[in-house]
Amino acid sequence: MRIAILAFPRFQLLDVAGPADVFVEAAHQLGKPRAYQVQVIGTKAGVLKSSGGLKLAVDATVATHCGAIDTLLVAGSPRIEDMESDTQLQDWLRRQAGTVRRYGSVCSGAFVLAASGLLDGKRVATHWNTAAGLAAAYPRTRVEADAIYVKDGNLFTSAGVTAGMDLALAMVEEDHGRELALRVARQLVMFLKRPGGQSQFSAHLAAQTSERSGVRTVQDHVLANLKDDLSVPALAARAGMSERSFARIFRDETGTTPAEFVENARIDAARRLAEESDVPAKRLADAVGYANVDGFRRAFARRLGVSLVEYRRRFAT
Repeated sequence: MRIAILAFPRFQLLDVAGPADVFVEAAHQLGKPRAYQVQVIGTKAGVLKSSGGLKLAVDATVATHCGAIDTLLVAGSPRIEDMESDTQLQDWLRRQAGTVRRYGSVCSGAFVLAASGLLDGKRVATHWNTAAGLAAAYPRTRVEADAIYVKDGNLFTSAGVTAGMDLALAMVEEDHGRELALRVARQLVMFLKRPGGQSQFSAHLAAQTSERSGVRTVQDHVLANLKDDLSVPALAARAGMSERSFARIFRDETGTTPAEFVENARIDAARRLAEESDVPAKRLADAVGYANVDGFRRAFARRLGVSLVEYRRRFAT
């Protein structure tokens, strides 16, 4: 199977190297070195410099490549906006999407697919820090901001950087089964299926700030007073609105309900406290406004996809 990874100037190196290593290791585990043939396709010939300065020689360009592609992946870049307006590249991607068995993106590479119309109506993932931007710029996409990777038909999209390896491993499992995928995961010292979503790594509230001053004032109050009464009636009164109008305007402005925002704010604060201290769960719950520690534990696991104990095991300093 030919795996083609499309890369641009200032591409994210691990978006290319990570998935490539997964496919190469899978071929090795199969005992068939050519089971997966990884090819890097560039937007120009020669050598591409990555965002970190390391260089990679491309095997072909969008203008010169030949032969059938089984799987096409688009790598991300901190300067991905430079590629969104490339109409020739968009035409090439649309043609390829009609012939390949599957296609997708790693990290912000989703923006290039979206600009080509290939994500319209699709469930997609991207880096947590660009998820809101993707949803805003391309409202016909269905962005799943917490997902590590998403499969929608023959479209595969992943979160940022190392998540491209999770995506490639899912493709290997689809092609050759769980046993081979597990052997590859063990060899590369990675999870077969990573527990939890992106929110365990992200500044979870970064994409939820309102532009409307009344709603933003309420958000600021929530973030500064997590132990207060933060029910919808109390917040609506602070905003000077009816409960119904407040709930509707808040959701329109932020993409989430007031109750979800409050829970996110409390769990985000608890997450940071859990990283920085070893205070017991009851004190953590009290510090962020939960009267019931069991309710706090359930909310923590629901929002971050991992338990408080497991989160501390990974991230506590």
